[in-house]
Amino acid sequence: MSRSSYHPGASLNPAENYKKGRRIIAEEPDWYLPLVPCLSKLCLQSIIKNFEVKQIFEELKPSEKEFVQEGLPTSLPLNVTANLITDGVYWKRCCEGRWDLCDVSHYGNSWKRMFFERHMEDIIELFIPEVTETKKILGVVPICKTFVKRLDISQLLPPIKEPQAEEEEYGSELLGSNEGPSIDHFNFNILLSKLTNLEELHLVYRVKQCGMNFEWQMFEMTDRDCESLATALKSCKTLKLFRLHESHIDDKKCRLLVKHLLDHPSLRKLDFSYNLIGDKGTRAIAKLLARSKLETLNMCCNEIREHGAKAIAHALSNNSTLLSLNLRLNRLGDEGGQAIGKALLNNNTLLHLHLGGNTLTAPTAIALAKVIAQNKTLKSINISCNNLGVDGGKALEEAMSYNTIVTECDIRKTEVDEQSVSFINQVVWTNKVSEKKKLTQENKTK
Repeated sequence: MSRSSYHPGASLNPAENYKKGRRIIAEEPDWYLPLVPCLSKLCLQSIIKNFEVKQIFEELKPSEKEFVQEGLPTSLPLNVTANLITDGVYWKRCCEGRWDLCDVSHYGNSWKRMFFERHMEDIIELFIPEVTETKKILGVVPICKTFVKRLDISQLLPPIKEPQAEEEEYGSELLGSNEGPSIDHFNFNILLSKLTNLEELHLVYRVKQCGMNFEWQMFEMTDRDCESLATALKSCKTLKLFRLHESHIDDKKCRLLVKHLLDHPSLRKLDFSYNLIGDKGTRAIAKLLARSKLETLNMCCNEIREHGAKAIAHALSNNSTLLSLNLRLNRLGDEGGQAIGKALLNNNTLLHLHLGGNTLTAPTAIALAKVIAQNKTLKSINISCNNLGVDGGKALEEAMSYNTIVTECDIRKTEVDEQSVSFINQVVWTNKVSEKKKLTQENKTK
């Protein structure tokens, strides 16, 4: 039998076989001519190709818009795409092409919002004072401001430090070792008033991955930083949540920031956790409670003592908006703890209280027991990591026997008797079950 010139793979693409150049091959069912794309598809491809020059999008049908979004290059200028391309496949491609981790649920399930918020965060975090031109960020503000609702700034770079001789450096350290930081960071005063939809601002003054160039000044805000930020916060009328943590904020800076937040029209949540705020700064916070509509206050891990706690207590006794108060890891002592407890006897709005790790003992437990027995709104109380002792535990146990509201009572590591702990946990569990049944019934009646 003669060797055939037929190749097994020829049927897969007969057009490449020079021996089979006929237009129609009826005896080969797998053979085909490449189909000519339909005219509508050619038009859409032309729109994609020339989109930067001439934008045609709104006139298209939904299926055609989807096709265009899948084909547009993600390198198009933002001034072309920002206000024209709706939230969808295009912005998803932009996000996934730029960042490894993209959890759209943190951005209201909006890929477009994710892109513009993270785009602006990157610009701010890489902004070097006196090196980066301010027009780099001001140029994108008109494009981004509609879509930015939250900024989470995880680092702020200082100016580039000029190299100096070793002797000069050590000499300056010896002469000015007690002076505060002298370097300034990004000036938020040029930005916040222009972000008309900004609702949340999370800040930390630090430098990530500083390596061998570590200096304490990289992890502090200067006085001028504080002044510009305070002015910026006052100008941002839409801000609902402000978080400034791990930034060595002391009493002076705290008082300046609070001064500009007094009577803020929209601020509802304030977080100054993990700073250096003492009693003087806490008095300013207490004043803010009286002249704001704060619902959540987090002062965790500062240097608040009994006088600061008494100021907060005085504000609590007259406050009708605060729902959550976190004073964990401070130094309130029994004087401060008892003051808070006494204030809560006159407060009918607070739902969550955290006093863990505050060197509290039995007298505070007894004061809080009165609150648990009489207060009809407090649902969660955390007094863990305190030395409440057996007597404190007995007082809490007796109070919980009259309570039907509290659904969380954390008394871990408090030296409370195990029998009291067991009883309190049982009451909490019963209250949880009752609340769940109540909610189920309410949902059925709706």
